[in-house]
Order: sequence, then structure tokens, then C-alpha cells
Amino acid sequence: MTDFNKEAHWQDIYSKKQLTEVSWYQKVPKTSLDFIERAVLSKNDAIIDVGGGDSFLVDHLLEEDYTDVTVLDISSKALDRAKKRLGEKAAKVNFAVSDASLFKSDKTFAFWHDRAAFHFLTEQEDIDNYKKVVADHIQSDGILVVGTFSDKGPTKCSGIPIKQYTTQQLAEVFQDHFELVNTLIEDHVTPFETVQNFSFVCMRRK
Repeated sequence: MTDFNKEAHWQDIYSKKQLTEVSWYQKVPKTSLDFIERAVLSKNDAIIDVGGGDSFLVDHLLEEDYTDVTVLDISSKALDRAKKRLGEKAAKVNFAVSDASLFKSDKTFAFWHDRAAFHFLTEQEDIDNYKKVVADHIQSDGILVVGTFSDKGPTKCSGIPIKQYTTQQLAEVFQDHFELVNTLIEDHVTPFETVQNFSFVCMRRK
């Protein structure tokens, strides 16, 4: 691991910038919601959104009556902003502060969603830790969805170097414990009218 303080960086970002001022902003996270819909989950199945901070995915999940939603982020300030926006609805959500590669919980999940965290892991130790976390925390037959910048996407996000993946490379990372369901390449248009190319994989726990 490097000496770079990830937590301090993201605390600073969420102290200074509103959600509409960051490149990952999506008022309606349609791609993520489509993956969840195709998973044909029960409304009581456990879902976790990893690295989403104060994104709107949790709002839509609550509107669709999902009852077991966890939001994980390294920044407590991001989660505080989500709680403030949700108001009384925040009591229906489990909020957890942790680096995704170090996350520990007795709880397991039917659906693990990560559009924002994994590609920040550029060192093999962190990648291996994350692989163990998802293997330990996703139920048998549970779904893993990971989105990263593609090989045609940016090389940095929020000023930090990231690791690009093709869909094939991304699937290979998790193939020891998961089998591929489908893949997706998507262009995300940022609030600044720039385009970021993403790779997504959807995989099922073996």
C-alpha cells in the first residue's frame, strides 16, 4: 500500500463539492437499476451499494420498496449528506464507513453493486483484499456487479490514478469465485458534458 490517505481525500472532496459538481453524478442511475431489475430480487433481499457515497441509487431502491439496503463508503461526510437528503427515510438504510477492500461484516448480500470503488484499487494487495471481501460477503448464487473505467476511459478520477479494465479483464479478476452472467460497455456523460467509457460485469457467486 502507498502512503496516500484515501479517507482524507474523499472526506475533503465531499466537504467541498456538491453531488452535481462531481463527474460520477447521475440523477437516475439507470444502468445500475437495470442490473438490479434483471437480477429478479425479492424486495427483502440484501443489497449493498459500494462507494456510492451520496448517490441517488439508494433513493430509487427505497422508492421501489427494497427493505434491506446498505450503503458503504470510505467517507463519513458522503454518508452524512445522503442521510440529510433522505430525511426520515434514512432510518430504513444501513450505512457503513469503510474502505471497500477492508470491509468486514457478519452480514452477507444477495446483490453487491460497485460503480465507484474498485477501479481506485491499483495495487495488487488491495485488489486481492477486495476479491476476498466480495467472496466472503456475497451469498451463494448472489450477484456481483462491478463497473470501472474501460481501456478507452479516463486514467484518473478525482485527480487519482485508477486501473482501467476491459470487460474480459474485469471478469477474470473475479472468476475464482464467480461465473460471468453478462457484460456491458457504457458511455457516461458527466455534468461537464465530457464522456467516460465504462466496463461493467455482472457475475454470479458459484
